[in-house]
Amino acid sequence: MNASTQDLPVVVIGAGPIGLAAAARLIERDVEPLVLEAGPAAASAVREWAHVRLFSPWSEVVDPAAEKLLAPTGWTEPDGASYPSGGDWVEQYLQPLADALGARVRYHATVTGVSRADRDRIVDADREDQPFVVHFTGADGSEQRVHARAVIDASGTWTIPGPAGGSGLPALGEKAAADRITYRIPDLKDPAVRARYAGKRTAVIGSGASAFTALAHLADLAKSGGDATATHATWILRRGISGSTFGGGAADELPARGALGLAAKAAVDEGYADAVTGFRTDAVEKAADGRLVLVGEDGRRLDPVDEVIVLTGLRPDLSFMSELRLALDARLQAPVELAPLIDPNQHSCGTVYPHGERELSHPEQDVYLVGMKSYGRAPTFLAMTGYEQVRSIAAHLAGDHEAAERVELTLPETGVCGGAGLFDQPAAGDTTGGGCCAAPTTLTIGARPVSGC
Repeated sequence: MNASTQDLPVVVIGAGPIGLAAAARLIERDVEPLVLEAGPAAASAVREWAHVRLFSPWSEVVDPAAEKLLAPTGWTEPDGASYPSGGDWVEQYLQPLADALGARVRYHATVTGVSRADRDRIVDADREDQPFVVHFTGADGSEQRVHARAVIDASGTWTIPGPAGGSGLPALGEKAAADRITYRIPDLKDPAVRARYAGKRTAVIGSGASAFTALAHLADLAKSGGDATATHATWILRRGISGSTFGGGAADELPARGALGLAAKAAVDEGYADAVTGFRTDAVEKAADGRLVLVGEDGRRLDPVDEVIVLTGLRPDLSFMSELRLALDARLQAPVELAPLIDPNQHSCGTVYPHGERELSHPEQDVYLVGMKSYGRAPTFLAMTGYEQVRSIAAHLAGDHEAAERVELTLPETGVCGGAGLFDQPAAGDTTGGGCCAAPTTLTIGARPVSGC
């Protein structure tokens, strides 16, 4: 890379947790970042699940370099043993961090393409000597561009949820029924949202932590109404129920994840939900009364439901990176060196090894997918691991290759995990925080205590 290119900023796509941490790490290394955020404020995706609680405590979701950047602003560090909701994370950390970065964060900047200046994907000549060119649209729709010495894509996967269709494509009729289908965990504390599901029959499609959360929330809604038959869930699983369906329960190395599985099991056992197994949705039809009928690939037709919650995972948007030479795993759409470490058939979030610049590199030098985006279609992501990713990348871009190769993240033997949780804050006087390595504690699922450690 020539001297003029070296003086350009590193463009970071996305002002979410990992994108902002990347900017803080670059500043720590005297490398200038420019963060392009599509939304009107920091962490736009996190704001959409503000009502959902993480199952990592504060001590595991604040990046050390970001903490140093915030310190001179008078920022007050939250209690490291407590667990934030998505809204807490934004209000008490992410937006203050973006504010501290100032003009380095540009809002209403939607990236539409990334390439090498004057070099499309097929051109080899002097490719690595050319800066990157990043095209984006502004708030008024105007087309703009900026040149960069490197690009860190931390845009996440929130914008492309998986469909109900078992083939990976939307089921027939799924788009036409969009007014009765959501792809997010509903905020049942919102009166308008609560009214949408209260006294209704709802299908929940999915088998991960998000589906567990939705089932537990719907069960609590049914209990609050005093009539288990009025508010009822049909839980649709593409596979059968086995010993691992509900996770590890009280023995799970991640207590909140185990508690979520127990809550989903309780919803079924107590009659608030019925489980339908081995069902792959082929079509969504409208009944005469306007309700929805799910039709399986095997011809089964389920009883009509009023609403459908589809929680079948998320996918990366790779469209604006199409002019770059990326090496992605054919199945997960994750960097090829990272994919074996995060294969969901082989690893839980407690067994993924820390990784950095080397595992995240591509044939196109100095372009990186980080955070949730780096995991492609893999279902589980650790916030702490994302922070380690960008620490390593910033060190590499600053020329400190020894630091880039060094692993600075130490995970507890039982593992840690960032993601959506369901349990409440620790009770007054409880100093354990319910963390993975804490002494056994009681986690509260709705009104139901569940033992875990």
